[in-house]
Amino acid sequence: MRQDRPLSPSASRAARDAAGAPVGPDRLLLVACGALAREIGAVIGGAGWSHVDLICLPAILHNRPEEIPQAVRQAVLDHRAEYARIFVVYADCGTGGRLQSECDALGVEMVQGPHCYAFYEGLEAFAAREECTAFYLTDFLVRQFDAFVIRPLGLDRHPQLRDLYFGNYDRLVYQAQTEDPELTRRAQDCATRLGLTFERRFTGYGNLQDEIVRRAPPG
Repeated sequence: MRQDRPLSPSASRAARDAAGAPVGPDRLLLVACGALAREIGAVIGGAGWSHVDLICLPAILHNRPEEIPQAVRQAVLDHRAEYARIFVVYADCGTGGRLQSECDALGVEMVQGPHCYAFYEGLEAFAAREECTAFYLTDFLVRQFDAFVIRPLGLDRHPQLRDLYFGNYDRLVYQAQTEDPELTRRAQDCATRLGLTFERRFTGYGNLQDEIVRRAPPG
């Protein structure tokens, strides 16, 4: 399902707003990609942080990466008066350095690295592999495979294009954030549909969790 508007702030903020509670000086806002919403929510919930809120932009922006910097900029400007700190939970994500430039201009930090595949696995480990013939999926992309891979590429209408798109890949690497046998089965099916061999790597939340934890303590 396409989402053209940012997802609502986290439940903790909604509850606080309903109670008329003021935004405190130590509050942290995470402005994140919608593809990371489940994982970031798990980190926040697992830590029991009540001073951290999350706003997610539509994950479909990854199909239009040139629009990510402006969308992030608007989200930061819309909310910066309410928070002592804002952290942008995007890597470069195909923006060619423009997102970093935007964050620098706004005076906010962002996740380092080229994309989520790298920070899930760890930037150094990912770079050392030099896997130019691997096609990656995360938990989110396994769940949304048709919406983010099959339909945007037109493979639902023109399956003969599969080898044109994926002929230079030799395997599909599923970076698993969770131990979920059903997701693993679905990832294997994705590999079969693309005509690729299958490899599963359990990454957990990788550097994503580290980046959030490092900024979560009250300022």
